[in-house]
Amino acid sequence: MAPGTVGARPPRVVAFGGGHGLAAALGAWRRITADLTAVVTVADDGGSSGRIRREMPVLPPGDLRMALTALAGEDERTRRVAELLQHRLGGSGVLAGHPVGNLVLTGLVEIHGGDTVRALDTLGELLGACGRVLPMADVPLDLVARVESTDPDDPARVRTIRGQVAIASTPGRVREIRLSPVDPPVCSAVLEAIAAADVISLGPGSWYTSVLPHLLVPQLRAALAAAQARVVVVLNLEPQPGETDGFSPEEHLSVLQAHLGGVALHTVIADADSVVDRHGLLSAVRECGAELVLAPVAELDGSPRHDPLRLAAALASVVGVR
Repeated sequence: MAPGTVGARPPRVVAFGGGHGLAAALGAWRRITADLTAVVTVADDGGSSGRIRREMPVLPPGDLRMALTALAGEDERTRRVAELLQHRLGGSGVLAGHPVGNLVLTGLVEIHGGDTVRALDTLGELLGACGRVLPMADVPLDLVARVESTDPDDPARVRTIRGQVAIASTPGRVREIRLSPVDPPVCSAVLEAIAAADVISLGPGSWYTSVLPHLLVPQLRAALAAAQARVVVVLNLEPQPGETDGFSPEEHLSVLQAHLGGVALHTVIADADSVVDRHGLLSAVRECGAELVLAPVAELDGSPRHDPLRLAAALASVVGVR
């Protein structure tokens, strides 16, 4: 059997990412299988998550919350719970801007004696989640990047920038990204999910701050390299300002390839209308030893967002699900 071929049963899928990109992928994958695990980056240092991780000994909860709500059940009760968890508190006090779910998840971690996985499973049960959410590491991570200015008159052409928010908002091209700590602990549930997976999903999302960080964790990269799963990459619809300015789809793929470290790619999905140089992208995909699937996966209104139904159709065709 080819990687990812599972016969009659729904595939076991592990989706990696963070933020809105991972939520989009989960919105598609949940239409294909309920045997779904989201592995979420824990390097967010901005907004509510940044405030919480600075004040509490917990993982930043924001991206974990978003993944859980993306998997929430579709009955009226769980929809109301998901809406509550996504609600941001108003006002101008110390709680202003915090999503309720960030506080709830932080409280559950405390109740469960610091066990984030147990807290996520508890909240997932309350949401009737059609899958499981796990953190990519057991400790909060910091991203450190070398960013090259695009201004030829800039006397300091290359700067070292620390922190996810700072990296995403610094003008210029990211030339290198690394983690601190460099070899963080990974929970056994993540490694078990990878070993059992039929399909590994990467992207869409912020390339340097949500997708690539997973490949920088030595235990994750080793587990992915040893996996028998089909590895599917979903490319972004457009470059992200301040992080991948001016990047073509093939440049996104080239950067990903440089971080694979022995992880095989099998399929690359790109939106048919977002690719300008199809020959260039096809060449880049073939250099990775993968196949290219061009499909209409963007929202019909032209906005740069993946449509969950259209993306699900493309993913289903790749993994052989009807």
